[in-house]
Parts: sequence; structure tokens; C-alpha cells
Amino acid sequence: MPAALRGALEVNEKDGLGVSVISCLEVARLVAYGRLTLPKPVAQWVDEALRYPHVKLIELSPEIAVDSTRLPEPFHKDPCDRIIVATARRLDTPLATTDGLIRRYAPNVKLVTS
Repeated sequence: MPAALRGALEVNEKDGLGVSVISCLEVARLVAYGRLTLPKPVAQWVDEALRYPHVKLIELSPEIAVDSTRLPEPFHKDPCDRIIVATARRLDTPLATTDGLIRRYAPNVKLVTS
């Protein structure tokens, strides 16, 4: 993650940092496909990351699942990205991402900016 985005997240620690359960799936998939290397087994890494102060796991609710199919178009069809965006929209909170496809989706989702 770029330093500027990390800095913006640190400033927002007082409000907490929400992590979508789908982001845990994304990390595990990246490790499984060899696109991400972690210093420890992925299950342990995710568990420790979610225990970090001010981090809150955001579960996938039925409302978020349905919202992910009703996003304003155009947006790509990746179900994980759609759920992550729908989560941010449902919670009315800025989304921190370096994903170019999601970043181009603004103004349909609020983004954390540096």
C-alpha cells in the first residue's frame, strides 16, 4: 500500500478500520495463487491482522449481498470487488483501495484519499 494511503488510514484510526470478510478471502486467494507472500501461514496472518487495535471485521450481510448486484453501472462483474464496494456504500464509509477499477468507480463510492 502506498505510504500516502497508509498515512490517511493512520489518521482515521480514531474511527476504527473496517475490514470486509471478503477482503480476507481476497488475501487468501492471492496467497493461494502465488501473487502474495506473507511471513506466516495465511490463516494466522489474517487472525493476527484482525486482532490489531481498532480493526473491525465487517461481515457479509444479506443486504450487502443484494446491494452488490444493484450497484450503479458501469462497474465490472468481479463479485468480490462488488461486495467490497457495496459494503462501503451500505456503511456510508470511505473505502481504502489501490485497485484501479474500484478507484475509477468514484463518485459511486467514497474513497480514502491521501
